[in-house]
This record gives sequence, C-alpha cells and structure tokens, in this order.
Amino acid sequence: MTVSLILAAVAIYVFVQLPQGDSAFYEYATIPCEFTGGGPVSLSELNTGICDSTPAPGLYENKIVAFSLLSSIFLHGGFAHLLGNMWSLWIFGNNVEDAFGRGRYLVFYLAGGVIASVAHILMNPGSTIPVVGASGAIAAVMGAYIILFPRARITTWAVMVPLAVPASVFLAIWFVSQFWIAGSSPDVAWEAHVAGFAFGAFVAFVMRKQLIDRLARHAFQFVR
Repeated sequence: MTVSLILAAVAIYVFVQLPQGDSAFYEYATIPCEFTGGGPVSLSELNTGICDSTPAPGLYENKIVAFSLLSSIFLHGGFAHLLGNMWSLWIFGNNVEDAFGRGRYLVFYLAGGVIASVAHILMNPGSTIPVVGASGAIAAVMGAYIILFPRARITTWAVMVPLAVPASVFLAIWFVSQFWIAGSSPDVAWEAHVAGFAFGAFVAFVMRKQLIDRLARHAFQFVR
C-alpha cells in the first residue's frame, strides 16, 4: 500500500498537476475560506486574500469542498515537495503498514491527512491560500512510528558523515522543529504537521498491543 500511495501521488503530479497548472490547486486543494465561507472561493477572494461571506460566484462552482480534504493529500507544491514527502513515506511507511495491515493503514493514512487539514482550517479560518501535500498524512505515519519503533535506527547525514540515530530522537527533533518553522516559514502548514503527528502517535499508543502482536505474527510468518 505504501508503494501504491507513492505511485498515486507521482501519477497525479505528472498527469493532473503538470497539465493543469495552478488551476489544479484551486479545484482540488483544501482552502480554509471555503469551509468557513460556505462554498467555493471566488476570484475576488483569491485576489484580495480576504474571505468574504458575501455571495459571489465561486471560481470552481462544481467543486466538492469536503472532498478537497482528501484530494489535497495527493497534490504537491512542486517536485521538491513531492520528492521530500515520498522519500519520508518510503522510509517510515512500510513498517507502519506492516503493523496496521493494508486496509487499516490506508484508512489511517487518509484520516491523518484529513485531521491535519482540519487543524489547519481551525487555526487559519479566513485563509484563501490553497493547502496541498501529503505532509499531514505522513506526519501521522511518523507519529505511529515513534510509538511502535522508537529504537529503530534512522540514518542521517551530519557534517557529510552518515549517522544512525534512534527513531525516537530523530522524530522528536522533527516534531519540535515544526514550532520553529511556525515562526520562520509562514507558508508552511506547520499546524497540519503537528496535528497529523499527534493523531498518529495517539492511535498507535491506543492500539499498541494489538499492533505489536500483529508485527510479531507477521515476522513469524516471514521467517517460517
């Protein structure tokens, strides 16, 4: 399932985003104003950056606003954004998928993305800026990873030298860094990252015994 999610994100970037350009953002991205304003954002709202409750034709009248909570997970702001997210999903996703199983993992992944977007909407209710990316969903995977695999080693590069650090340390640093990003990079939806991570950690903590037991059975079947 992790590989399928990666392939889906790449395919959507290549076959939907590149041909459609910025219009894909406004049609499929999560825009907080559309949830608080009661419908698709208008051209004037986009131009002014002000969420106005005054009735006006939406830029995409047929947009299903609620669906954008899901569709935005598979959109990305550029190739570097896509590459970074898919690399993180590749590193952390497979092990978490083994713990949940394919079906529950997919539901967990999508739920993490939705929770992350809702958190961003609550923190930025009047924003007319489209929010895209799998970062919130992947943050949920990372949150589950720190609970299920805290002693796993993650290889990082420190002063151009590979350094293996415990996942608990690596992910704790990543989580704390989101609050630094909040003050230094206003264009990053850090609230979504924090909410996704917290959601993933909470779910994994509540289900920890069940998930660990499943991992043990999976490992036994593999070696047998």
